[in-house]
Amino acid sequence: MGLFDRVSRVVRANVNDLVSKAEDPEKILEQAVTDMTEDLVQLRQAVASAIASQKRTQQQYNQAQSEANNWHQRAQLALQKGDEGLAREALSRKKAQTDTANALKTQLDQQATQVDTLKRNLIALEGKISEAKTKKNMLKARAEAARANENLQGVLGGINTSGSMAAFERMEEKVLRMEAKSEALQELAGADLESQFAALESGSDVDDELAAMKAQLLGPATPTNQAQLPEAQATNTSPKTEAVDAELEELKTQLDQL
Repeated sequence: MGLFDRVSRVVRANVNDLVSKAEDPEKILEQAVTDMTEDLVQLRQAVASAIASQKRTQQQYNQAQSEANNWHQRAQLALQKGDEGLAREALSRKKAQTDTANALKTQLDQQATQVDTLKRNLIALEGKISEAKTKKNMLKARAEAARANENLQGVLGGINTSGSMAAFERMEEKVLRMEAKSEALQELAGADLESQFAALESGSDVDDELAAMKAQLLGPATPTNQAQLPEAQATNTSPKTEAVDAELEELKTQLDQL
């Protein structure tokens, strides 16, 4: 392969690539429909011209036929009058008009065939244009949908979904920690209340037991015993009483340390 062929191929490849990139489906479809519409206009003009020519040929044919009939009648008239030469001349004119009519009839048949062909082509082109318009609208809608989807994919591609999902996971973990902390505080508050009530209940039992011990140590207080005790003994404490008091103080100290 020569250098010129290689360069030519590269140039053509680049040009084709540029043309392909520059092709907008909507514009190309619009231009195609426009071109077909222009062809339709030209074809209609051709059909109209062919029909007009056919009508002129038909008029000429009718006129030639009429002239041939007239010369035939004249030939008959001349022959009836005994003018054989004039009749011969009339028949000669008749033959010329008949030949002309026959030629026009051949041309008229050809024109009729041509007009029929043009009419069929016209109908076919109109159908193609209608189909092209429908397909154009459909392809335009598909192109717009594809372009919108491409733009959407571009937008979605630019979003950092991994970072966003990581943020959601972090926030979910934080909420779980907050809920766990709230539940723990609630449990601690309930445990504190239970401990307080337990302390109250245990304290009541100790007080009751202490009161019972005091009653046992002191014995029942009667008016007779109180009257027999001298006033000095009532005010002074005996060694036994001091021992009881010491024992009570020790119990209080132990209770405070609990």
